[in-house]
Amino acid sequence: MGKSKNRLIYRGDNKEFLSFSRIEAIKRTIEMLKNNDKCVYEIITLFGLSAEELLENGANYELIKGLENVLK
Repeated sequence: MGKSKNRLIYRGDNKEFLSFSRIEAIKRTIEMLKNNDKCVYEIITLFGLSAEELLENGANYELIKGLENVLK
């Protein structure tokens, strides 16, 4: 993870993820989508996640279709 992402995560409200891999980000994003958490947009844009990555890891199609404007 680059310096910029570390800084952004460190400054964020959620101090729970200081070291965050891409796979962990995908898993956390799917959990947050299921719980209707608003912070999910920040993780999606920070890591540049694609709809394909989320769908391959178990996200619902309806949730991903709703985020069409945020996802690459």
